[in-house]
Amino acid sequence: MSLIRYLFLAVACVAATTATAQDTNRELPPTIAIIIDDMGHNLQEGRRLVNMDQPLTLAFLPYRRFTEQLATLAHRQNKEIMLHAPMANTQNFSLGAGGLTPDMDEHTLSQTLRRSLQSIPFVSGVNNHMGSLLTQKLEAMDWVMRELDKYPVYFVDSRTIASSVASDVANAYQIPSLTRDVFLDHEQTEEFVDRQFKLLIKRAKENGSAVGIGHPHKVTVDYLEKHLPLLDQQGIAIATVSGLWAMRNGNREMFAEGEKQAIRPAYAGKIKLGSEEGVLLTPEDRDYGVIK
Repeated sequence: MSLIRYLFLAVACVAATTATAQDTNRELPPTIAIIIDDMGHNLQEGRRLVNMDQPLTLAFLPYRRFTEQLATLAHRQNKEIMLHAPMANTQNFSLGAGGLTPDMDEHTLSQTLRRSLQSIPFVSGVNNHMGSLLTQKLEAMDWVMRELDKYPVYFVDSRTIASSVASDVANAYQIPSLTRDVFLDHEQTEEFVDRQFKLLIKRAKENGSAVGIGHPHKVTVDYLEKHLPLLDQQGIAIATVSGLWAMRNGNREMFAEGEKQAIRPAYAGKIKLGSEEGVLLTPEDRDYGVIK
């Protein structure tokens, strides 16, 4: 039934933006949203990002050493928090704790995703970490979105492969969703980051808004510290992901009050995850596979 729902609703949901929203967007300055992936490993660069004045959106890997600490601090600094959900990739790179793989059945995948959500304080959305393999698989993405549809969270397709169906399935479930336009720093030089940042602004000027994804590399953080304060004088606005989604959708609320069930937090204490410390789940969750 869910796959049938996908097939019949995908096109209709993609076309759901109203004329009123389009008129509103014409009155707004070009706007960018910047997501910083892979948060939770690097405390120093993570703190620098958290303390920036601009409304960045920070995507945290589950169960990483500094995830709980940095996400809590980020929330206090009015940053938006996402789960950066590890998903299987075509290169067979390790996913770490919370990884979603094609060999999982629906129960295991949904439970793994749910517990990852529970491990991120103040989570508002989800995007995929890697995922070039899993985001191509319609059934797996149907299971992912069926679970996300229970909660007041949006989804961003990081689009690590052109044939991803993740965004289409999110749209079929009517989950608020966006797609990444530009990767900022897959080459870690100032020259490359500058070229990609200018491309992000170009896309925003052409289309009204654009979504960029970067990482907590020193070169990226240095660049953003220097260039984000200059956006105002260039006539470019920056928003969180939810703010940019609202801009594209007539400033309507993503979710009505009481429409979705709350995410039950489970992130108190520490466990060992390989060579790292991670987050300890609540007692009833201690049979979870990542806790060895």
